[in-house]
Amino acid sequence: MTTTAQAASGRTVTTNIPARLDRLPWSRWHWTIVIGLGTVWILDGLEVTVVGNIASRLSEPGSGLPISSGQITGIAAALYVAGACVGALFWGRLTDTWGRKRLFMITLAVYLAATALTAVSFSPWWFFTFRFLTGFGIGGEYAAINSAIDELIPAKFRGRVDLIINGSFWLGAVGGSLLSIVALNTNIFPADVGWRLTFALGAVLASVILLVRRHVPESPRWLLIHGRDREAEEIVTSIEEKVESETGEQLARPEGEITIRQRGGVSFAEIARTLFSDYRKRSVLGFSLFIGQAFLYNAITFGFGAILTTFFDVPSGNTGYYFAVIAVGNFCGPLLLGKLFDTVGRRVMISGTYLLSGLLLFGTAWLFDRGSLNATTMTACWCAVLFFASAGASSAYLTVSEIFPMETRAMSIAFFYALGTAAGGISGPLLFADLTSTGKVADTVLAFSIGASLMCAAGLVAAFLAVKAERRSLEDIARPLTAAEAGG
Repeated sequence: MTTTAQAASGRTVTTNIPARLDRLPWSRWHWTIVIGLGTVWILDGLEVTVVGNIASRLSEPGSGLPISSGQITGIAAALYVAGACVGALFWGRLTDTWGRKRLFMITLAVYLAATALTAVSFSPWWFFTFRFLTGFGIGGEYAAINSAIDELIPAKFRGRVDLIINGSFWLGAVGGSLLSIVALNTNIFPADVGWRLTFALGAVLASVILLVRRHVPESPRWLLIHGRDREAEEIVTSIEEKVESETGEQLARPEGEITIRQRGGVSFAEIARTLFSDYRKRSVLGFSLFIGQAFLYNAITFGFGAILTTFFDVPSGNTGYYFAVIAVGNFCGPLLLGKLFDTVGRRVMISGTYLLSGLLLFGTAWLFDRGSLNATTMTACWCAVLFFASAGASSAYLTVSEIFPMETRAMSIAFFYALGTAAGGISGPLLFADLTSTGKVADTVLAFSIGASLMCAAGLVAAFLAVKAERRSLEDIARPLTAAEAGG
């Protein structure tokens, strides 16, 4: 139920819509949200993995693209991440202003077009340009999708669902790895055709997701704040009717109301004050988590194939097998540990996964330096590291999407993603490409150690600053700015 009253500077609304959404049992309707919004990470995983695995083949004569392996794992990788950072900031602001649904449709369309045009690359500059624009679309997806997911999923399921959805990136990585094996097989496709088909497939999959996503509604929480409370009421009532029809039981009475003063938008000054004054410690937490995971993942994801070929003489056409194995380990982390973020709690699980992955990476670096690893055991070590790291990395997105006020949610996600990824995701691939290309074990050990140090540092920050957000309403974790005005 929602009631409204006129106020001096806008309509004041008292509503129980957030409580009604949070008390819903899990249903088929929630699965449509997961499928409609979460599947884009599979595309992201496919994109990143394919590029990493085809780097060696693209640099070979006859690929149809005069480009070196270093340019792909270094420049192209950095441009993809740079595009994602710029896109996150650009689209994030529009997501808070225009709404979640409009933006998660637009950003997917941008990704689709850029990926399709990557497939017809004929020169390095074309390839670099559309790698940047592909990232530009993906960056917008991070802000729009994570905002919508957290605002539509019930509080008691929010942690595990968010982790699994963000972790589904690695299902795409498995697909990308296996796809690259087929695409790089010159007995099936010519050297200048196979890699193009992998990008074309990404565009086809994006088209299918675009059709499914049309049925995902706008966030009722966003509608409430922006003066569209009648539309929000209709959406929530429709959801409740679907859930009651599915379960055959009447829903429990919602507990709790909130009063907000509706408004059009939030200024950059208010966003800055919220992040750097009102929620300073939470901002330190978000930045630390993103720096650690961004360096580790963007450096290693783009460079793992080069490590196998440089140090273990694995043929370029076989690196996909190894990457598929560590991708499965990555997805299993959020899948198996996700529930614990809602039960054991955020602080223990976030700090624990970051610290464990960092310590295991230090151990991997030590074994690699001793010459104790081969391609198989190196892959096994990375499986162990990334099992915990993937749960931790996914929790970074969960954290920044739930610990800041509703009005700044998408922009907060965009800001921390862009800042953390720019620091670790752009410098990571460039540095890692240089270190692994030397062929010196000590240089690669150094890269491993830097990534491990940053993960451990982020884990220590989380141990002190992580917010007790498990099973709590978003409005309870961070009171909306408009609610504070209405109350004051």
